[in-house]
Amino acid sequence: MKKVCVTGATGLLGTNVIIKLLQDGYSVIALVRKKSGWLGEENKNLKLVEVDLSSDLSFMLENVDCFIHIAAETRQDLLDYHDYRNVNCTLSAHLLTQADRAGIKKFLFVSTANTLGFGNTAFWGTEKAPQLYPFTHSLYAQSKLEAEDYLLKNCRSMEVIILNPTFMIGAYDSKPSSGKIIFWAWKKRLVFYPKGGKNFVHVGDVARGLINAIEMGRSGERYLLAHENLSYRAFFTKINRITGQKPVMIPIPDMVLSFLGIIGDGLRKLKIKTNLSSSNMKALQIRNYYSNRKSVDELGIQYQPVDGAIKDAIHFFEQKRSVI
Repeated sequence: MKKVCVTGATGLLGTNVIIKLLQDGYSVIALVRKKSGWLGEENKNLKLVEVDLSSDLSFMLENVDCFIHIAAETRQDLLDYHDYRNVNCTLSAHLLTQADRAGIKKFLFVSTANTLGFGNTAFWGTEKAPQLYPFTHSLYAQSKLEAEDYLLKNCRSMEVIILNPTFMIGAYDSKPSSGKIIFWAWKKRLVFYPKGGKNFVHVGDVARGLINAIEMGRSGERYLLAHENLSYRAFFTKINRITGQKPVMIPIPDMVLSFLGIIGDGLRKLKIKTNLSSSNMKALQIRNYYSNRKSVDELGIQYQPVDGAIKDAIHFFEQKRSVI
């Protein structure tokens, strides 16, 4: 039985990855802040370990075959690049060193599609496309790109594989994180939507991509885990159809978003935390589209419709609410 160590185990992707690993017969060591954050079931092949990831992990990495690093700083309101770099880059470098010393052969790093150049309705971004604005001004995306470059240049005897998921939707989004976009339209009489779009993917397919990469991924490669390129209007229309809603759909003018971005830039200069910024507002105006061809061909992923991801997310949110 192969043993895998996973960080970020209590998040949306980490939970889905561990559930699939256990279903596939892997033994899993999940590194967590608090064991109480685990949303999945107990399993004899799952060991939850409360630990500071910046500490010495050597005592728990013996006989581990693969290290999957998912944990990251993803909040969009932090003001200083070092707040992102310390977690997304420096910590990743530390974990690579720890894994290498333990003799682990494979290191999988979960990054973001926004370290790669996006496309539009005419063509889609690929793993070969360089990062583009507005993500060149995103502190989060920049920290992830720095981490990718470091890991690929310092892998030594290890195999390092980079996974670049797009916008993930699905169950076990406990915070919620990306699932917040569901609440943007769900049970609303008026839905205000940006004119841009992005690539959406079922979190279960991203989890499958990570697991397939353990056996099929090529060292030194990046893999976009992506599926449906949709405008925000088209995505919200899916939510409306699935939930039986008929809200009034109102587009947000680009100039309004740009103005909000300028306000956010000013607040940030005053050291006030906010999700608003020119780069974040510009991201809502573009068609942030990607191709999944490489992950289909090399990792053998069979992507499922995003409708299923929306249904899974809504069902999870309803179940969570009923428990509360």
